[in-house]
Amino acid sequence: MKRPAKGRVLLGRFGAPHGVRGEIRLQSFTSDPLAIATYDGLTDKSGTRNFKLRAVRPQGKDMLVAQVEGVDDRAGAEALNRVELYIPREALPAPEDDEFYIADLIGLRAETAEGVEIGTIVAVRNFGAGDILEIAPAQGPENLSDDEAPRRKHGDETLLLPFTKATAPIIDVKAGRVVVVPPTEVEGEAP
Repeated sequence: MKRPAKGRVLLGRFGAPHGVRGEIRLQSFTSDPLAIATYDGLTDKSGTRNFKLRAVRPQGKDMLVAQVEGVDDRAGAEALNRVELYIPREALPAPEDDEFYIADLIGLRAETAEGVEIGTIVAVRNFGAGDILEIAPAQGPENLSDDEAPRRKHGDETLLLPFTKATAPIIDVKAGRVVVVPPTEVEGEAP
């Protein structure tokens, strides 16, 4: 997967076309979903294609319908399906003391409450049931005790942990660290 140009923050993702007049579904990742239309300078992941949203309106709980400048038919909207929208980091307001942008977590050290390094945060994923921290282990998972990280089968895999206040109680972007408390593993019942 191609990484976004450095210093860019993901704000949304185009989906399927909506009708035949060039409207397109848009998933917004901004705290107020409609606010995505107020940002100038939206680009694709590479930073080479620019987009201006003429209008957006809500459609259901987590989706918008957008009109994109220069897109006037269904074929144009279909060409944008799955295109992610980014903005330069400096175009966003500074977060409050107890806030952060998800993009700011990438590259931070994940460690236990005792300061033992677990690894590095490589992504924050969401597959529909909530955010998940993806951590590249500092050492092979087979070398970590059950208290330090969940048991894993393959040494080159990343750790996937729920991104909750209980699992990540301390997030210190300035210090470059996130304290991680892995949840207790629950063994399934034998078939």
